[in-house]
Amino acid sequence: MKIIKFRVYGFRSVEDSGWIDIGNVSALIGTNESGKTNLLIPLWKLNPAKNGEIKPTTDYPRKRYNEIRVMDKKPTFVTAQFELAPNEIQKVVELTGAVADDAKFVEISRDFDGKYSAIFIPAGQNAGVTVASVKELLEQTASDLKKFSVDSAEAETRDMAIRVIATTQTNISGNELDVNALVEVVCSLDAIKPKRRAQGLVAARLKQLFSKLDLLDHSLQRPNPTQNAEARSYVLKAMPSFVYYSNYGNLDSEIYLPHVIENLERAGLGAKEEAKTRTLKVLFEFVKLEPQEILELGRDLQRNQGRPNEEQVAAVAEKKKERDILLQSASTELTSKFRNWWRQGEYRFRFQADGDHFRIWVSDDKRPEDIELEGRSTGLQWFFSFYLIFLVESQDSHQGSVLLLDEPGLSLHPLAQRDLSQFFENLSRTNQILYTTHSPFMVDPDHLDRVKAVYVSPEGATTVSSDLRANEKMTAQSRSIYPVYAALGLSVSDTLLQGCQIIIVEGASDQLALSAIKTYLIGHGLLSPRRDLVFIPAGGVRGITTVVGIVSGPTDSPPFVLLDDDAAGRDLAKKLCSGLYAAEKEKVIKFSRETTGSDTELEDLWPPNFLAEVANKLLRGPDEDFSDFIQPSLPFCEQVEAFAKKHAITLQEGWKVELAKNAKTKLLRDLSAIPTDGAQAIRWLELFRTFTK
Repeated sequence: MKIIKFRVYGFRSVEDSGWIDIGNVSALIGTNESGKTNLLIPLWKLNPAKNGEIKPTTDYPRKRYNEIRVMDKKPTFVTAQFELAPNEIQKVVELTGAVADDAKFVEISRDFDGKYSAIFIPAGQNAGVTVASVKELLEQTASDLKKFSVDSAEAETRDMAIRVIATTQTNISGNELDVNALVEVVCSLDAIKPKRRAQGLVAARLKQLFSKLDLLDHSLQRPNPTQNAEARSYVLKAMPSFVYYSNYGNLDSEIYLPHVIENLERAGLGAKEEAKTRTLKVLFEFVKLEPQEILELGRDLQRNQGRPNEEQVAAVAEKKKERDILLQSASTELTSKFRNWWRQGEYRFRFQADGDHFRIWVSDDKRPEDIELEGRSTGLQWFFSFYLIFLVESQDSHQGSVLLLDEPGLSLHPLAQRDLSQFFENLSRTNQILYTTHSPFMVDPDHLDRVKAVYVSPEGATTVSSDLRANEKMTAQSRSIYPVYAALGLSVSDTLLQGCQIIIVEGASDQLALSAIKTYLIGHGLLSPRRDLVFIPAGGVRGITTVVGIVSGPTDSPPFVLLDDDAAGRDLAKKLCSGLYAAEKEKVIKFSRETTGSDTELEDLWPPNFLAEVANKLLRGPDEDFSDFIQPSLPFCEQVEAFAKKHAITLQEGWKVELAKNAKTKLLRDLSAIPTDGAQAIRWLELFRTFTK
């Protein structure tokens, strides 16, 4: 099972986080005291790999402590949605007889009593049919019948059908229909059910009505895995565990083995000692030796046993030699593997055992002499301990676990923090990772879709948003996303040094779309830029002038700017062309397309039908598909919003970014999805040739 998203309710400072998407690697950014930790801990307590007990005095919201304490049934504090693996889906299908689509996703919740619940999706959400939807179906049928011009024979049938439908509508009550209630509706309409061979407009329309009612009945009678106790029990056992780290247990350079042996067997250690002991345990697992074995291999002969003979002396020497060889082999292996992760120097490790003491020495090319680990930088110590924990533990007891890391790498040099991000990339092949940070060096500007902003709302509650645009009225949100802008500035600096062609765009959705199109054009051999094209999102129209100032040095030529052809974009284009870009107006590009309507946005750069298929996932629910609603000649985003309004669908914040992300994934999965000789590909090429002139 793989976690897709989670939601926290009424836990410490979090009232309702809303759904937080999780990929292979995800980051929560925010200022101190914004509540980042209060999002990790409830997720950890959903299914902790170790410890993670629910503690009322710390976990209940303080202002609701008395209320929750006396409740007979404690409230849910966390819900997570998981995607099942193919073998897990098959198991649920075998247990329940459900169709595979109803066993693909499951929501698991836990309450403050520690009790779990599991609901399969979409089966869990489609367990009933709403009264409103059935009434609408009947109303539409009656409305269509009234419009038919028919002969007298059919008119009698039509009028009776309209009367029966009206009576049936009146008799339906409540909010939801179960199987029995739907059967009653069908029975009440039995008098107007046309015979199989009946002809004419009225008969055809009534057949269509009964066909749709049959589909609703089939949907209700389809096995619902949520109602199967074995299926619920199975997914609860299959749920991945969550591992939470906030103290990474830096190792000392000199380790007293008797204390290590004692601590490994003790319970109730303090947090710092427990973290250090865990790291030591992993270290000895890595060298493939037990602390007791290292002690025994290094034992000298006891003096009270008399003068040793040559065989005894030789046996002791052989054991010590074996120990030295084992430690040397482990040192060489660690040195080799560590270099793949730590890029701040060519370090060599040497393990040494001397009596009851175990030492770790470190040297490098600049300082070839051995220095104790404790004598090296705090960053190296941290990364060394962190590396051991995740290299060994994640492949053992944490295999498949979701890793929750609280402020990792704080003591690392900025460049080492970037290396840590790469470490996460490799580690995420076996473990999903969610981490918190307020460091810009821990934010990957190439993957801003992974970042969620955490800030305190005016009401004092922890709030989470995927929208990385700074709202000038929301000071807390602006501060929380500062690392993103700092990371963007760092990325821009790197880009300038590498001599890339920069194009400033309004937002992350534009960046995702244009990056995908660039890959498409290069992949088909239609574009061969001499310099890489890098699209920098400015966080909205208002941020463009600022980002242009960062990108452009005092004497440098300003970068390209690509704007939507809407009111804000046109105003900014006019200002730029009369000011900073007065001599290079051709670098200010307003995206426009042959559409009717008020505004044109960059989403209109995609083929409408291609993007409509992607948008269907965001607009689930109504019988009507957005793909059938779309009109290619109208601005795309306006149609999405109109469709959502028509069907009472709430579009989440940042829906355009989600749309662009899914469109990018769809295109890169199959570059042939859009023909290279089509009008859209030609339009793309024209735009990109503007950037490469």
